[in-house]
This record gives sequence, C-alpha cells and structure tokens, in this order.
Amino acid sequence: MIEHHLDLVSDGSPMATFVVHPDSPAEGGPHPVLLFYMDAPGKREELHGFARRLASAGYCVLLPNLYHRQRYEYELKDRSEAPLAEMFGLMQSLNRATTRADTQALLTWVDAHPQVADAQRIGALGYCMSGPFVVWAALDFAERIRAIAAIHGANWVTDSPDSPHRVAAGLRCEGYYACAEIDQWAPPEHIAQLDAGLQASGAPYRIEWYAGAQHGFSFPQRAVYERAASERHFERMHRLFGRVLRPFG
Repeated sequence: MIEHHLDLVSDGSPMATFVVHPDSPAEGGPHPVLLFYMDAPGKREELHGFARRLASAGYCVLLPNLYHRQRYEYELKDRSEAPLAEMFGLMQSLNRATTRADTQALLTWVDAHPQVADAQRIGALGYCMSGPFVVWAALDFAERIRAIAAIHGANWVTDSPDSPHRVAAGLRCEGYYACAEIDQWAPPEHIAQLDAGLQASGAPYRIEWYAGAQHGFSFPQRAVYERAASERHFERMHRLFGRVLRPFG
C-alpha cells in the first residue's frame, strides 16, 4: 500500500487529505476511487485505519479534513461541554456549497493521477454528519459518482432547501443507508421521509436497520461500538462498491 499526506486547495485554504491506494500499477491499477467524508470528531487515525482497510480491497481512497476553513488539523479528544460545543460549531460551518468545493478539489487530484485513480469509477461514503454530504456530492457530480454509502447518517431532515429528504429525489446513483435502531440524530420518522425521497428518485437503494445498535456503532474507539454491526457495514460497502465500481476489472 502507498500512503500520501497531501494539502489540496479548496476555497483558497489547504485541505489536509490522507490518500491511500495499492501499489500501482503492480497491483492492477488504476483503481476505482472512494471519496471518504469524515464524521464530526474529525480526520484522525481511526479513520485512516478505515481508509486503509478499504484500499486493501483495491481502491484509491481520499479522506480530507473538511474543517480546513477553520482548522488545518482537528480531532475531538475531550467530550466535555466546551470541546463538544466547538465541534458542533465546526459542523454547522459545513453545507452543500462547502461539500461541492471540497469534492471538486478531490476530483482535481484524481484527474491528475490516472496512474493510480480511475476517474470514471467513483464512490462516496460518509459517517454521521457526512451522510448528507455524500447525497449532495452525488447530486452535484452525478456524471462521476456511481455509488454512495451513508453509515448512521445524521441530519437527514432539516429546514434547509438542500435537506437530503427534499433533494434525494434527484439522485441517479445507487445508495446504501445503514441506520442505527437507537439514534437521536436519525429517528425513524426522519428515515421515513428520506425513504420517500429516495423512492421518488427511481434509483436503486437500500435502507438497512441495525437492530439494537446505537449512533456511532461502527467506530472501535466509541463506547457504543458493536463489532458485529461494524463488520456488517464493511461487508455491505464492499458488496456495493465491488459490484458497481468493479474494482477488479
């Protein structure tokens, strides 16, 4: 595996980005691209590990720091009141426009590196706050993003005109939505509204409920971690991206 720590420019600021891919062309590159949108606690080694795991299956994975406009580096390490308030403030600085700019910066790198990244076969995955981001990215880059996965996504229903439940009808790519049964950020009534939008799109998708799991179940460093559920979400992503992006030919 080859790893890069890059500063890609988005909206005029350096966006620290972790890129990992197999040793191309020795391992059959160029490789299908996965755009990995972080969760609220930030780009960190735990997510780097997820990226490496995905890359080991034959992908070129790009994981950016989405808070680059406010912090060159950020990781939530203390869940007391003040650090959590700062994190929520950073979350609120992100929207469809910032997602569009950051995605374009990632795709610019992809286009410049055809030896390692297949610009025509792109998937996107997001956790928690970035569930909506993969929907927005798929809408704004519909000609390039062919499959998306959102794992215990949050904020599916908001007052914004860009709320995922309102814009999902425009999706054209396949999607997978892993939903924790116990999740204050994505209650069943919100998932039902998202489901209605996805149905209207006519694009293939799957919503899967993870019985007994809580928001954040995929992360080993969380108290709510559920190993079986986390392994299932990886299996589901491998199945989706492997079928749609055809990483091995």
